[in-house]
Amino acid sequence: MNMEATGSRFRRRVARVAIGCALASAALLAAPAQAVGIGAVAPAFALPDGAAKIVSLRGLKGHVVYVDFWASWCGPCRRSFPWMSAMQKKYGAQGLEVIAINVDKRRADADRFLAQVPAQFTTVFDPSGATPGSYDVKAMPSSILIDADGNVALVEEGFRDERRDALEARIRALLDRS
Repeated sequence: MNMEATGSRFRRRVARVAIGCALASAALLAAPAQAVGIGAVAPAFALPDGAAKIVSLRGLKGHVVYVDFWASWCGPCRRSFPWMSAMQKKYGAQGLEVIAINVDKRRADADRFLAQVPAQFTTVFDPSGATPGSYDVKAMPSSILIDADGNVALVEEGFRDERRDALEARIRALLDRS
C-alpha cells in the first residue's frame, strides 16, 4: 500500500470523526431548549443507569444533587470525574447525590471511558439528548447544582480546576441548609 493511499484514508477517518462530533454537538443544541436559570425548578428526568435501573430526579427530592452532563470525547470530563468521586465520597452521607448523565449515542463509547476513568457516583445514559436539551446544555461538561427543594442553585459550563473550591463551598452551603 502506498503512502498517498494511507494518508487519504487517514484524512477521511479524521473527517468522519470531526463530522460525528459536529453532529453530536448540533443534536445537543437542536434539542428543544428550556432555559434553566438560578432559582428555577430543575427539569425532571428519569434515565437508566448501568444496570438498567431508572434514576429519577423526583426520587432524589430532599437531596442536594450535582447533575453533570458528559460525553466520552470530552477532555475536561476526565478531570472532573475524580473530583466528583471525591465530592460523593466526602458528602454523600450528608445528602449529596452526584448524577452524571452521559450523552453518547453509543453506549460502548461511554463504557470505554468509564473503564479508564471510573465513577464513584451514579452514571445514567441519555443517547437521545432529551435531558441536556431540557437543561439547555451548550458545553461539555456542564453541571447543574440542585438544592434539596429541587431548584437550580448553580449552573456551571465546562470544568476548571480553579473553580473546584468554589463549587465545593456551594455544595457545603446547600447541604448545611437542607
